[in-house]
Amino acid sequence: MIRPEKRVCMSVKKWLQCFIGGIFYLYCSSCSAPKNITYFQDMPDTARYRMVAMAAFNTPVIQPDDILQVSIQTLDPNATALLNQQNTANWPVSATSPSSSTGAGVIAGYLVDKEGYVILPLIGKVMVKNKTTDQVRDTVRTKAAEFYKDPVVNVRFANFKITVLGEVTRPASYVMPNEKITLLDAIGAAGDLTIYGRRENILLIRDNNGNKEFIRFNLNDSKIFSSPYFYLRQGDVVYVEPNKSKVVSTDVAQVRRISIMATVLTLLIVVASRVKF
Repeated sequence: MIRPEKRVCMSVKKWLQCFIGGIFYLYCSSCSAPKNITYFQDMPDTARYRMVAMAAFNTPVIQPDDILQVSIQTLDPNATALLNQQNTANWPVSATSPSSSTGAGVIAGYLVDKEGYVILPLIGKVMVKNKTTDQVRDTVRTKAAEFYKDPVVNVRFANFKITVLGEVTRPASYVMPNEKITLLDAIGAAGDLTIYGRRENILLIRDNNGNKEFIRFNLNDSKIFSSPYFYLRQGDVVYVEPNKSKVVSTDVAQVRRISIMATVLTLLIVVASRVKF
């Protein structure tokens, strides 16, 4: 017959073992890797070719406070240097190029004023608001042709900035090299998602005539290529949410407490197993 003291000891040991097992399970589950880490999971592994309809690309238009790089080339080197001297003006920004790992820099170009004009040397004021860079290029070329023969004009955005935040390798604001930028380009510039990023719930935040638009993307689904928001605009913000594993793993104090409790309870089990009542 088992003595009451022995029965109590066995109950305590069994309870401690169950408690340790529960803590160990919780610890392991909190550190488990997310399952949905593969992009475009609806694409079959055996498919060698599949066509997906692409979203239409709308050329971005210039707005006040944009910065433009305008270069005018002529047959006269002195005139060319004079026409392009303001392109060396630096406007401070908190953005990086896609190849840079720093968080601040400068942008050279012409600032669009609140009324939508830029002022070019010799050319004067040019209205650029709500125009594409191609339209501004044609306008500047026409004005420059009044003074110079066969001028060559190039116009591009100098501050086509996209901000990528959240669970990416390098969250920052990035000045992109051209106007045709996709969601995947922005994520790639930021070094891709970390293992803790939610691929199925990417958030795009966009200014639209003074209002904020919020759009969700699922990188596990190839339908994103058909989304009208697949091509980004200057000023867009991309946010990658952390998954549950990240939320749990960042609670360092909780993990530390669990580890200490597990160690103490293990010692108690060892001690209890050696005690004779």
